[in-house]
Amino acid sequence: MFRFFILFVVLLVGLFALEMLGPVQTHVITPFTAGIAKVSAFLVQSFDSDVLAQGKVLRSMSNGFAVEIQPGCNGVEALIILFAAMFAFPAPIKHKLIGFAIGFVAIQLLNLVRIISLFYLGQWDMTWFEWFHLYLWQALIILDALVVWLIWLRMLPRSQAGDDNGDGGGDTDAAVAAA
Repeated sequence: MFRFFILFVVLLVGLFALEMLGPVQTHVITPFTAGIAKVSAFLVQSFDSDVLAQGKVLRSMSNGFAVEIQPGCNGVEALIILFAAMFAFPAPIKHKLIGFAIGFVAIQLLNLVRIISLFYLGQWDMTWFEWFHLYLWQALIILDALVVWLIWLRMLPRSQAGDDNGDGGGDTDAAVAAA
């Protein structure tokens, strides 16, 4: 457990530091965020043809309302937390990669719902927009990462999920009973 915690913190700090670097922001985060805006616009256009994506901005052509997807609103932080948790946990790399791929999709699907709902909430009432944006959706996206990680843990083969109990191996129940 101690090894997991240390590795989790190191990965978390390292990945958040990496995310903040200018070249990473310019060449990875900004294009990724613009892609999210394009996918959001594509989804919305299936029922509202007056929506357009311009870079990181999702805009209504009929009333001019727009939301800009800023850092922290693109799901990257939740992905970093999920990555750190999965890759710090002792499991085969194959399980980590599959779990992270599924988690990536789950987080980004929920993030698309978030962006689209905020786009329409902002057109309806800015007070509700602010509340949902700052409180509800922030928590739900991080909770999504936690739930994905917990489900991933449950889906690991038993031999993997129980191997690292921090006592160097052996049966914990037998050690407790002998004490």
